[in-house]
Amino acid sequence: MQVFDKIISDRGSRYAVSGGAAASRDEVAALLAELKRNKRFAKATHNTWAAVLAGEPVKDDDGESGAGALILQMLERAGVGDHVVVVTRWYGGKHLGGDRFRHVADAVRYYLRETGLG
Repeated sequence: MQVFDKIISDRGSRYAVSGGAAASRDEVAALLAELKRNKRFAKATHNTWAAVLAGEPVKDDDGESGAGALILQMLERAGVGDHVVVVTRWYGGKHLGGDRFRHVADAVRYYLRETGLG
């Protein structure tokens, strides 16, 4: 699993993006468990993720409504399959409104660029 921490900060909220190869829901669960072994990520407000596994879209908003769908849409557009991307947010006390979606999209773009998947 590749982790890019502290990539975005806005009004106290901080974002990280992570991911790795996953061909099944069990492999996604194993990667999420690995990420959450780090107490910092386990205590995050949201660990939103999405993947296209064997052509089937799967996602979890983890309380960040709509964020999983955005990650999934970006993975599908980039043609990335059998790979999970997790956007982590630590809530900073101020609502970000629509900016939170921009930050999720920026985090996914960062991951795709840094890993060579995009």
